[in-house]
Amino acid sequence: MLKSLENHQNTAVAVIQLLRWHKPEGRLILMIPALWAVFLAAAGKPPLPLVGVIVLGTLATSAAGCVINDLWDRNIDPEVERTKNRPLASRALSVKVGIAVAIISFVCAAGLAFYLNPLSFWLCVAAVPVIVLYPGAKRVFPVPQLVLSIAWGFAVLISWSAVTKNIMQPTWLLWGATVLWTLGFDTVYAMSDREDDKRIGVNSSALFFGAYAPIAIGLFYIGTVALLGWLGFTIHLHIAFWLSLALAALGWAWQLMRLKDDSLTSIAYAEMFKQNVWIGFILLAGMIAGNLL
Repeated sequence: MLKSLENHQNTAVAVIQLLRWHKPEGRLILMIPALWAVFLAAAGKPPLPLVGVIVLGTLATSAAGCVINDLWDRNIDPEVERTKNRPLASRALSVKVGIAVAIISFVCAAGLAFYLNPLSFWLCVAAVPVIVLYPGAKRVFPVPQLVLSIAWGFAVLISWSAVTKNIMQPTWLLWGATVLWTLGFDTVYAMSDREDDKRIGVNSSALFFGAYAPIAIGLFYIGTVALLGWLGFTIHLHIAFWLSLALAALGWAWQLMRLKDDSLTSIAYAEMFKQNVWIGFILLAGMIAGNLL
């Protein structure tokens, strides 16, 4: 009986790891642009039930995305130092369990999507193929992080339209900023896997840009600041937003200074990825205060 209980506990831990719930930064960094959109679209005062749906929806969607990613990469991940201990890669969980968890996650996300208006609902539907196919992009597309960035951009389109029932110029400005931001932080994240990816033969933006990766990341972050600034002018955000944007720009500039060091470890790249979560929440606070103060 004790052995059976231990097996169940091990399985539960493996499922939590499969969903990446032990690494909350990956869940939060998808939630952030969705919250940006819902608070900006509602001028800082969105309905609380809608905020709850957006939060839970991003958690369910990112969980499904993680499982789909690991199903695609279950035979590749054992060859990469950073991913070799993932549950499907280490065979702690079976493919059948992985598929079941993915289906449950998508069902939860779908249930929440029915709360939304028709435009937002169908944008949720449109996002599913991008989420499912993204992990395969690294096999055929030189910059797979762009596919991930487009998937991230759906969080903006869905959340903004959930408030306004349409998509307008400010929506696209925030979408563009989100796509560029995601390209930036995910290229940073990919830099830790460059040697493994090259050896295995899969693509990444870090490999595509090569020695120019720090410059590319800098351009992505500059584009993010420019589009967020344009958005701030367009919807007349107040001083709090501009202060948060200045802090974000300083954070990204500091990261770019660090990226000049060729001896950075995978831990350093992971830290920079996590710092983007804090930067995202600083911007969210500025967006809310910039509407209300």
